[in-house]
Amino acid sequence: MNVLRIATLIAAIAGLAGPVCAQQAGKAAAASRMGDAALAQVLANAMTPGEGQKKLEPMIGTFEVKIRTWIDPSKAPIESLAISINSWVLGQRYMRSTLSGFVAGEAFDGIGYVAYDNVAKVYQTAWMDTGSTAMMWYRGGFDASGKSATLKATVSDPITAKPVPVELRLSIADNGDHMSEIWGQGLGTKLFKMMELRYTRSKP
Repeated sequence: MNVLRIATLIAAIAGLAGPVCAQQAGKAAAASRMGDAALAQVLANAMTPGEGQKKLEPMIGTFEVKIRTWIDPSKAPIESLAISINSWVLGQRYMRSTLSGFVAGEAFDGIGYVAYDNVAKVYQTAWMDTGSTAMMWYRGGFDASGKSATLKATVSDPITAKPVPVELRLSIADNGDHMSEIWGQGLGTKLFKMMELRYTRSKP
C-alpha cells in the first residue's frame, strides 16, 4: 500500500469518525471542499519524509563521543568518553540515537529521537538518560546554512522544582561529525555551557 492510499484511508476514517465539536465540524467542512484527491495529497505530504529529514542524514552512523561536563563554569570540565549509534526508524521519519559511556566515572546511557514535523515546519527532539527521570522535549530549527540548529526546552530545576530554560545547540560538519552543546542555568540565572558532546564518525 503506497503513501497516497494510506493517506486516503486515513481521510476516510476521519470522515467516518464525524465531528464532535464546532472546530472539528469546521475542519470536516474544509476537508470536504478540498476533494478526496487533494485531501489525500495533503495528508501524504504530512507523512512523507522530505528535505527536512534529509538534513539529519549526515548524522546517521556510529560515532565516538568526547563528553565535557561543567558543574561550575569557572572550573575545568569533567571529561569522559561514549559511543553513539544513530539510525533511521519508521521509514526514515525519525532518527534514533543511543549513547553509552561514562560521566565522572559513572555509567551514563541515553536514548533520543529527532524528528522534523512537515506540518509545523519545526525540528523536535525527545531525550532521556540515566542522569534524570524526566524526558527532555526540544523544539527549534536550523539556520540558513543548514549546518547549525538551536532547539529550546523547559525543564524542572532539580533543586527548586521550578521551570527553567535549556538550549540544545547543534553543529554538523560535511562528513557527519557533529557537536551538541547543552546550555542551562545550573545554580545561577544566566545560561552557560553545561555539557559538550563531540561526535566523530568511527572508522569502518
